Amino acid sequence: MFTGIIHKTASILSVAPVPTGRRITLAAPDGNHVLGESIAVNGCCLTVAEIAEKTLSFDVIPETLDKTNLGDLKSGDIVHIERSLRAGDPIDGHFVQGHVDGTGKLLRQIADETQWRLRIAAPASLSRYLIPKGSIAIDGVSLTLASIEGNEFEVALIPTTRALTTLGKKQVNYRFNLECDSMAKTVISYLERIRPVADDWVGKVKT
Repeated sequence: MFTGIIHKTASILSVAPVPTGRRITLAAPDGNHVLGESIAVNGCCLTVAEIAEKTLSFDVIPETLDKTNLGDLKSGDIVHIERSLRAGDPIDGHFVQGHVDGTGKLLRQIADETQWRLRIAAPASLSRYLIPKGSIAIDGVSLTLASIEGNEFEVALIPTTRALTTLGKKQVNYRFNLECDSMAKTVISYLERIRPVADDWVGKVKT
């Protein structure tokens, strides 16, 4: 479990093929890391597979490479990193599971003297989870949905977010990892499951 509050980024040192997919090695941030711990890399929960001097390595399976932007990573890229939430840690963002729902394409950046916004196209299958003023994690960053039109949405970046993350530096067509709010997914999935039962019950009452 994570919060989507990004304080650190890391540089990708290497991406190498392994029998199970790819091994991604990045420059280790400060901290006492241990094998097997969970770290969100661009919002995707990964397990530390190897620790060397000032480096961390993760093994990423083909499904994760296909469904996230981790498959696009190359040496020199900068990624957002967040260690898993611990008891007593502040929850400043929202609960982020690190389970990416899909990727969204950056359509444009809207910047002027008063605001900096990103407009992103989400997969059509995720549009039902986009809730006005609800939460979404974009490359692991907890943000609020500022506006929604179908499967397209906008988020506003405050200066602090632009300074601490790479969101404001991405080019058009970049693929962001998206994780919709877990509460929205749970409620909507539940309602979709019980709807046939409710419709059948209403039908019986009417007859």
